Amino acid sequence: MFSRRIQQRARELVALLLRPLAQTGVTPNTLTILGLVLSILTAAVIAQGWLLAGGLLMLFAGIFDMFDGAIARIRNAATTFGAFIDSTLDRYSESIILFGLLFYVLRRPDLDDRLWPFHFEQLWMITLIYIAVVGSLLVSYTKARAEGLGLECRTGLLARPERVVILALGLLTGTTIWALMLLAFFSNVTAVERIVHIWRITLHSPGTTSTHVGVPAGTGQVLETHLASNQGAGELISAPQAALMAPTEPVADVGDTNTGPNGTGGMEQDIHSGAGNRHLPEEMGTDDSVEASVRSAPISGPPYTDGVYQE
Repeated sequence: MFSRRIQQRARELVALLLRPLAQTGVTPNTLTILGLVLSILTAAVIAQGWLLAGGLLMLFAGIFDMFDGAIARIRNAATTFGAFIDSTLDRYSESIILFGLLFYVLRRPDLDDRLWPFHFEQLWMITLIYIAVVGSLLVSYTKARAEGLGLECRTGLLARPERVVILALGLLTGTTIWALMLLAFFSNVTAVERIVHIWRITLHSPGTTSTHVGVPAGTGQVLETHLASNQGAGELISAPQAALMAPTEPVADVGDTNTGPNGTGGMEQDIHSGAGNRHLPEEMGTDDSVEASVRSAPISGPPYTDGVYQE
């Protein structure tokens, strides 16, 4: 919902304000952990029924969430683990705040919003909280999974900043159930929108498709290499056996003049002696020396079970 230009302006403003803090030596991971602690505090406040204070704390926690990234950029200390732990703890923070709201709802069976047209408001809020949690997690997962496959996925109506603002405004204005309705609906719409976006990208890009369910792009080349290696190994095995099976012409020792009664004794002796010196195996394909000389071709690739890629 917020454009990239607005988000970039906000990051630049936060970076400008945090330059003095960056000079103190605080690390981005420290701010990430403090953001999680702040979310736990916000959830505890909401669980006690102090919704106005909880809304203010949630807005501050949303702004504080940008501090770790800004410090990392200012100090040029961005790391892969830092990005990973920041994204992971963001999922915890959002789920913990919604759990605090769930705890508050469970303690208030007499909830009554004058603007809500249906009965059993408590049951409605419990259901909407659950759907909102599932939708928010799927929004983040679809983006992370797409980027793990090398695909860009920045589309979607309701990213995390928008979800924080909607829920905080609902807490501040006393329209929490309507905010939950928006979160539950549009977060799942965003997840489906990203699924469709990735489907369209892979549909029009032959290099990103695969003939195996769950096999990432480019795995077909690994399978072809696997088959070619097996074929090469088979040729190596069959070549020595073909050489042994080739017929050989007996060669007589023409220099030997000792003949038998029929004049061929010496030639027969040379033939038999030559045949005895060749040491042919009794049955073709059972010569251990031939099989031992052929090494199996090395195969490398992702593990497969019945053609399905194992993550």
